[in-house]
Amino acid sequence: MDIANVNPVALTALAIGLIGLVCGAALALAARFLAVHEDPRIGQVADILPGANCGGCAYAGCADYAKAIVLNDAAINLCAPGGQEVLDKLCAFLGKTAEAAEKKTAIVLCGGDSGKAPRRFAYNGVADCAAAQAVHGGDKRCGYGCLGYGSCARICPAGAIEIANGLAKVHKNLCIGCGACVKACPRTLIQMIPVSRTIHVLCRSRDKGPVVKKACSVGCIGCTRCAKIADDGQIAMDGPLAVVDYAKPFDNEEAVEKCPTHCIVRA
Repeated sequence: MDIANVNPVALTALAIGLIGLVCGAALALAARFLAVHEDPRIGQVADILPGANCGGCAYAGCADYAKAIVLNDAAINLCAPGGQEVLDKLCAFLGKTAEAAEKKTAIVLCGGDSGKAPRRFAYNGVADCAAAQAVHGGDKRCGYGCLGYGSCARICPAGAIEIANGLAKVHKNLCIGCGACVKACPRTLIQMIPVSRTIHVLCRSRDKGPVVKKACSVGCIGCTRCAKIADDGQIAMDGPLAVVDYAKPFDNEEAVEKCPTHCIVRA
């Protein structure tokens, strides 16, 4: 056959077809001899997990956590959304025993809503806390308080956070403890705490008392009364700010009653 007389379009198509055939054969051989066979238990564990992909277990998602459980012997009690039900199923499937970690909930450590903490200026930008923070450090007079533009509420997979009167509030009965909201807050006001803890200092201001009073009517002024009432360091002073040590149980109503600015609450 005289190649010079062959239709160039047909010749090109033939060449491409041959190349495709060779590549297909090479891929088939690679798939046969180089395939990495996944432990079938990974998929089964992933099916047990709730599929929230919240990252609260410190892994990228449920599939990544399932892989860590099967291949790296990761703890099986890290799934906050799954709770006791998922833990029981994992124990039964894997033949392990584990105690459920104490359930945690998010809390917004600020009580300064629009009526208690005034704004410095009218912010008309994107309704996002990080965006508001980028404009002159935020529009709130208190440089530490909740900006109230709902970044935490939008990222919450359980709809457990609402914005009421310019302040984010967590509904404990809905919170699944994933911790996504903690990362979303540009002022690090949100903390994960044991659900059994009920006394909180709703303030994170590091300013001294006179400055705090001008910025918020319910801010901590550093009077130290609560720290004196807490006899085992359950509330301690961190500079001018009273801070609850949630690792220590505390149920003294006197600390709530004697706070002069009512920034200590039971919730």
